[in-house]
Amino acid sequence: MNFHYPSGKNYVSGGSNPQQHIKKIPTQFGKRGMSLEDELNESNQFYLSHGKAVIHKKPTPIQIVKVDYPKRSAAVIKEAYFRQASTTDYNGVYKGYYLDFDAKETKNKTAFPLDNFHEHQINHMKACLNAGGICFTVIKFVELDQIFLLSATNLFFYWDQQKTGGRKSIPLNYVKKHGYLINYHLNPLIPYLDAVDALLIKKHEGEHNAK
Repeated sequence: MNFHYPSGKNYVSGGSNPQQHIKKIPTQFGKRGMSLEDELNESNQFYLSHGKAVIHKKPTPIQIVKVDYPKRSAAVIKEAYFRQASTTDYNGVYKGYYLDFDAKETKNKTAFPLDNFHEHQINHMKACLNAGGICFTVIKFVELDQIFLLSATNLFFYWDQQKTGGRKSIPLNYVKKHGYLINYHLNPLIPYLDAVDALLIKKHEGEHNAK
């Protein structure tokens, strides 16, 4: 069966192949050939099986364009397209909070290009944040083998500035200063909820100071 992305490009399966720093763990636990999405899916399964959080990847909408009916009781999909996702990659519940986030990879060694995001994804995160949710992005600098959690508000800072002539990428130094470095672990593979805990502490401190 043929799948295509919204741009028309054929889909090829890849298989299963800092403000505050999370406790440093040697990176040999990372599995070579796994995408960031695979690593997060495995980590979320660990969190779920241990009753720590319920977080899932949202399914990508598919538009079917060609179906064969070899039998009256059976249908075979021959061609379909991946439709552009309308929101972010992941959502769920942790410590009573709604989490909503996206996972992005870049081979750029000095900055994270903002064209990895779409306007509707940013608007979705802004709406979730306004409703009291916890929103962020998990960024993997592939060539550096480094993963960071960056809060949505830090992402918005550069996203909004580009509309008035600002740069179209987030410098790595900014990500290091305002984000949270996540080192590979054994179980879970990517312990990103440790960084979420840091976000929650910051959120509570902000609420306390606002009183």
